Amino acid sequence: MNNLKINHYIYKLLLLVLLFSASAKAQIQKVEPPFWYAGMKNPELQIMFYGKNISQYETSVSNNVVIKNVEKTENPNYLFVTIDTKDIKASELTFSFKLKNKVALTQKYALKERRANSAERKSYDSSDLIYLIMPDRFANGNSKNDSDAALTEKGNRQDPSGRHGGDIEGIIKNLDYISSLGATTIWNTPLCEDNDKQHSYHGYAQSDVYKIDPRYGTNEDYVRLSSEMHKKDMKLVMDYVTNHWGITHWMMKDMPTKTWFNQFESFTQTHHRREVIPDTHASKLDQEICIDGWFVPSMPDLNLRNPLVAKYLTQNAIWWIEYANLDGFRVDTYNYSDPAAMANWAKSITNEYPNFNIVGEIWMHNQASLAYWQKDSKIGAIENYNSNLPSVMDFTLQDQIGSVFNEDEPNWDSGLIKFYNNFAMDYLYPNTNNLLVFAENHDTNRINEVYKYDLAKYKMVMTLMATVRGIPQIYYGSEIGMGGDKGKGDADIRQDFPGGWAGDKNNAFTKEGRTAQQASFFDFSSKLFNWRKSNDVIHTGKMTHYIPENNTYVYFRYNDAKTVMVVFNNNAKPQTVKTNRFKENIKNFKSGKDVITGKAFDLTSEITLEPKSALVLELE
Repeated sequence: MNNLKINHYIYKLLLLVLLFSASAKAQIQKVEPPFWYAGMKNPELQIMFYGKNISQYETSVSNNVVIKNVEKTENPNYLFVTIDTKDIKASELTFSFKLKNKVALTQKYALKERRANSAERKSYDSSDLIYLIMPDRFANGNSKNDSDAALTEKGNRQDPSGRHGGDIEGIIKNLDYISSLGATTIWNTPLCEDNDKQHSYHGYAQSDVYKIDPRYGTNEDYVRLSSEMHKKDMKLVMDYVTNHWGITHWMMKDMPTKTWFNQFESFTQTHHRREVIPDTHASKLDQEICIDGWFVPSMPDLNLRNPLVAKYLTQNAIWWIEYANLDGFRVDTYNYSDPAAMANWAKSITNEYPNFNIVGEIWMHNQASLAYWQKDSKIGAIENYNSNLPSVMDFTLQDQIGSVFNEDEPNWDSGLIKFYNNFAMDYLYPNTNNLLVFAENHDTNRINEVYKYDLAKYKMVMTLMATVRGIPQIYYGSEIGMGGDKGKGDADIRQDFPGGWAGDKNNAFTKEGRTAQQASFFDFSSKLFNWRKSNDVIHTGKMTHYIPENNTYVYFRYNDAKTVMVVFNNNAKPQTVKTNRFKENIKNFKSGKDVITGKAFDLTSEITLEPKSALVLELE
């Protein structure tokens, strides 16, 4: 064989090697989590490798890392490799995949350094005010990302239910506005990719849970939002979804296993009757349909009883906490998933982060049903169940807020007595300071629509939320008088914030840009919530309330250092309240200063209140 033939042979051999190498590398299409962190309390890490026939390979890893388990499913395109990261320092690992004792491909994998004191991070609590944003409707900070070539729905602000272009950059640019309101914490509705054909702006049908939707920005933009907020001493809460993904999630095209999602012989939707979960008389069929039924046809129901799924969701949540330096979670449709699996999910996260707060959406209408789902509940203990969920949303109070201030003529069970009765049931909760208190959110009627844009009633709503136990949450735009009718569809309660888009008629983000009506709402809200921000007596103080009389309601918040008296007049006429009834709490105080106006009120005899009004008095 001459040299020319030899060189030609070597060339063909090298070409085949290169082609094989390129083909092999292409086999790994996804690695999740994409990287991890050294020094986690739970050292076991389950890594999902996805690629054509990936399960045919034998797997090994560098740096003396121990592989504890390799799990294959009926789908050969998935391989779940569990490694032990204990005592492994931040480094780059190399996974090798062998076929017939020959390395066919390798994959680099980073173990990164954690932030200092990451495990001890402080979360949101009753000292905070949460500001809920629908990012697509808040502010368009970068018009270049309104549409994305790879995603189906394009930006169209003319469609009330379409993509309007609000994004992460818009939030960053308006952090000072949010802070000026007295808000310390932001909860955004989901920002991960949602590739629904329409109405994808809400984000609850996610198609990739490791990727920020490009129409909102990038993963790096989300990290930057967190960083900019922390510079301003603000906290970032992620809206997390454990119950379902979107029908366009990439796994739906090639499921890891048939049991990754809950499936029936024919499409079965949940009946939404979550009372069946703790119900000792419930049929197994009703419980199964509740937990395993799909929320809607476009949201496949995740099977958290599958250990692979449970681990995937736990690690995804922890990955976002570490990567984006998060301060808390709000979890959507919390009690639609298997309760034991959800208890394990919450426990895994709070084991890693003992101070981390998680509030669950438990949309139920009596206190016992809500209290069952809060961590260390005595009601749950009856069935030997502990949810490990630190906080729940106070939907029973929200129910009452939506009607009380329209009830001018009280009777046995209407008017302000509804608030009294609600708080009278607080003994059911393990931790009332860790209840999320709200009047509205992105799924409900706007409170300004409920009360027909009546500023006096708005003030009473906000006064209640700012002074009772728990963590108050307000919905973007209500503080400038924005409304919306749920009866007209979701788009009406999720309107664009004025000033968030170039060319808007007015810019309510600025003092100069607000209309007189917007200013009247904002100025009151800002003064009230900035006052609350620095008052520990409201955050953690005790509460004593008195049975409402003549459609007036009085309660006190107090600690060893301070006493605050809150008085409501729900009448359409002025009302005089005799103060001798409240000597138990007024004690030797002679006067009270209104935190909004600075006016002093004599407490020695009586207080006269304006129609439909509330007073917050610091006792002196």
